[in-house]
Formats: sequence, structure tokens, C-alpha cells
Amino acid sequence: MNAPVHKVAAVTGGSAGIGKAICEQLLEQGYEVVSLSRRASPLTHPRLHNIEVDLSDRAATSEAARDMARRFEVTTLVHNAGVIRAALLPDVKLSDLDALVDLHLGCAVQLLQAALPTMRARHFGRVVLLSSRAALGLQTRTSYSATKAGMLGMARTWALELAPEGITVNVVAPGPIRTDMFYDVVQKDSDKERQLAASVPVKRLGESADVARAVSFFADAANGFVTGQVLYVCGGTSVGSLAL
Repeated sequence: MNAPVHKVAAVTGGSAGIGKAICEQLLEQGYEVVSLSRRASPLTHPRLHNIEVDLSDRAATSEAARDMARRFEVTTLVHNAGVIRAALLPDVKLSDLDALVDLHLGCAVQLLQAALPTMRARHFGRVVLLSSRAALGLQTRTSYSATKAGMLGMARTWALELAPEGITVNVVAPGPIRTDMFYDVVQKDSDKERQLAASVPVKRLGESADVARAVSFFADAANGFVTGQVLYVCGGTSVGSLAL
């Protein structure tokens, strides 16, 4: 008889938008969930735990990672937290690039390093990085696209290194999803939003639940033969072009 699967997941940016939907889905599937975010999750559940941290702060992230590893035996890590910092090339600030390197890439390294001893001890782990369709290129996204594209190479490298230990590493890359971060860039119920939806091959914008279902696939213990892959949840926009 197979041993029960160890279901403890850490989700960054779990207090809103896509991260909140991922937490909800994992809780429904019986996971113990640790949300690492600047604010506590609005969700109330006996298996939901909050670690409040600014993940763009490398020192604070290091402390939170140690706290997470001390309190929880995390075997599923979902790195969802992200920001955009939009700017055309002449206006790109290197300080923004540095901040997104810390948040999108450095944070993933720190948290996985903290969780890795538990994953190795159990010979089981699931790592899911949230990249973006913008990794393929999008105007005004120099820092965002560069760091989200960096996730792809990082995930493929980790997938190769960790595969013999029962640990998979995959990437979900969302397209235009109706979240607060999306509406920071596109005004809600505007002509621009309607035009954008019409330009998506499936003729609608994505929802957070669309992304959460993709994350759930990669996190599933049964999917141990899938690693180093990128799944675009984008309504077909990764096939053609997208203009915001």
C-alpha cells in the first residue's frame, strides 16, 4: 500500500489575485498551505498559515524562509509573487530591474533552498514558478520580461538537477488575467479592456482560477513524469502577438 502523499505547500503572493486562487484550490485538495505575502490572506481556514514578508527584501525573505522551514515541512513550493514596473526602454530604471531580480528570481532561490532538505528527505517535491506570457516579449516590460524569462531557464536547470530525487520543477506562464495587477495597467470596463479581450484568440480575458488549475496539475503527486516544462495559460496569445 502506498504511503499517503505529504501535502504541505508554500505559496508566495498568496493574499490576492492568482495567489489567492492557488491557495483556495490547494486547500480544497487537502493541502496545508503557507501564504508568504506582504499582507495576511483574507481567507480563513484551519489549514492556512500566514507569513507576512516583503519578498523583494532579500534579508527579510531569508528570515521568512528560515521561519517557514522551521515551522513547516514544505514539499510543494509555488512562487507566484510578482510586480510589473512598466517602462519604455529610455525610462527603464536599473533599480527596478534589481528589485524584480530579487523578487522573481532571488526569492525563488532562497525559498527552494530552505525547503530542499525536507523535499530531499522525503524524496518528493513539487516546484511551480509563475512566469508570464510576457517572457516572450511585450512593450514596456524590459525588467518584467527579462526576469520572467529568467524563470524559464532557472526551472529547466533545477528540473535537471533535482529529477533523480523525485522533485519536479515546472512553470506556468499566464497571459492577460483579470487581477488587481492587471487593472493597475488597464482600466476596468474600459474600451482598452474590451479591445484586449477581443484580441485574445479565445475571445476573453483569463481568470485567476484558470491559472490555479494549471498549477494544480504540476503540483499533483501523480504527475512525477512531467518536469522542466512551461504551460502558457494565455488564451492563445503566446501563439501570436499581444498588444496592451
